[in-house]
Amino acid sequence: MIQSADDIVRGTVVHANICVLGGGPAGIVLALELAKTGKSILLLESGGESPSEQAQALNAGEVVDEKLHSPPDRYRQRVLGGATSIWGGRCVPFDPIDFEARPWIDHSGWPISYDEVERHYAAANAWCEAGEYEYDARLATPGGMRALLRGFSPLHFDANGIERFSCPTNFGDRYRARLHSAPNVRVLLSATATSLRAARDGSRIDTLDVRNGRDCTFSVAAEQFVLAMGGMETPRLLLTSDDVHAGGIGNVNDLVGRFYMCHIAGTIGSLRVNGTADSVWHGYDVAADGTYCRRRLALLPETQAAMGLSNAVFRLHHPRIADPRHGTGPLSAIFLAQRFISYEYAKRLVSDVPPTYKTWLRHGMNAVIDSPSTGRFLLRWLKTRTLADRKFPSIIIRPRTNLFSLDFHAEQVPNPDSRIDLGSGLDRFGNRRLRVDWRYTRQDVETVATSFDLLSQELATQSIGHLSLASDERDIETVVRRDGAYGGHHIGTTRMGASARSGVVDRHGKVFGVNNLYVVGSATFPTSSQANPTLTIVAMAVRLAERLGALATRVPSIQESVS
Repeated sequence: MIQSADDIVRGTVVHANICVLGGGPAGIVLALELAKTGKSILLLESGGESPSEQAQALNAGEVVDEKLHSPPDRYRQRVLGGATSIWGGRCVPFDPIDFEARPWIDHSGWPISYDEVERHYAAANAWCEAGEYEYDARLATPGGMRALLRGFSPLHFDANGIERFSCPTNFGDRYRARLHSAPNVRVLLSATATSLRAARDGSRIDTLDVRNGRDCTFSVAAEQFVLAMGGMETPRLLLTSDDVHAGGIGNVNDLVGRFYMCHIAGTIGSLRVNGTADSVWHGYDVAADGTYCRRRLALLPETQAAMGLSNAVFRLHHPRIADPRHGTGPLSAIFLAQRFISYEYAKRLVSDVPPTYKTWLRHGMNAVIDSPSTGRFLLRWLKTRTLADRKFPSIIIRPRTNLFSLDFHAEQVPNPDSRIDLGSGLDRFGNRRLRVDWRYTRQDVETVATSFDLLSQELATQSIGHLSLASDERDIETVVRRDGAYGGHHIGTTRMGASARSGVVDRHGKVFGVNNLYVVGSATFPTSSQANPTLTIVAMAVRLAERLGALATRVPSIQESVS
């Protein structure tokens, strides 16, 4: 059942076998997987079934360098479904090399193998509604997918890897009925966890303090607690809960909140492809089940090892929207309509060139001169995106000539100085707000620069096309700084380790030194990979459900008492 915590009486103690904090994809999948065991599951979500300003205000916080990182209340949603209420649906598995201890990347290596996660990817694909678990372009569609660049056989890149796209599925909407009907699952909305109460010896969590929308406090007592609150809110709660564990729960070695990673991502370069228009395909193919699939160029693991690089991929992209010299009506129409585009997408689409009166005028001329193309684009977008159940994933516009740019999406190496901690401001419940100090390294910049050079050389050698940099892009670090942290990917802040010296949680996600407290989600990832994290988050939730299903003692139902 789904209820509002506003109906809970002050001082009530809610009992359950397992309490899951956070109603995003990790929390919802974990709760529904655990429901199969017959154990009593309590799922707490700070927001409601739809967004509210009151709930969203709890995400506010400080950013040390606002040019590099978005405000912490952007990209995160306090609502049932979490960030899946605004995500783009891209699903990509991690690679085997991501789990390895790589000598050229400090603090790399997971305490679990790739195979331990890979066996759950098929289930994760199903939960995400991303079609079949098949990420090879030669097998993903009948007869294989179209070539990205005809005749291109790169030595340093894999051209057969793909991305698959969810509807995109809002987990709150999609799985609300299952949560409501599960007899042993109780969802409490408007339930904000404010403190974990540890036993006197610190070895377990006795209760959890919760505030509802009316600022009434109640408690939760459970055999197991799981934090599925994301890479920002999880360290915040652990650091706030410091009455028994000095410095915060799990923070004996000052690791909570450190190693904060996003992705190094942005748009770069100009690629003029030789040949006719049909020699390049930068759009989507559709699998037999209707899933949209798209090729990209992935840096090979042997190249990463030989050159000391982190993981990275490139996607073929339209010219930079904000630069009106592309002369393309639909792109200029998007620029002119930027006020009507959500922050999360507008930041990437139109923010890389400072707007001027002359810029706006030239975009207006493009939209008028190329108005037939603009009209066709808008009609197609209405049909395949706005009105479709499975939405067309992104803007794909073929430029007038074979001139493209590149999207890059690169792994950020673990850096203990990049961190999330507690700031000076307080939220309405009196807890300290977040403070974000995101930092990149020279190694992150070198991965983008070297990978770009490798691709440029291979394209030229094989006479595929000419890849070059604009004058304001020749210092790759300026490109990295221009786009900054990829806002929606919050990784590594309660990293998994072989011991408390190297991590906050163990190989199962259990907080070191606390016997009944677990973390699930990208906060536990020791490395960030080239991939968007959602598919792996869901796979790890399925994996944890297996573990917890064997641990908790069965009780007939969730119970309540009033102290």
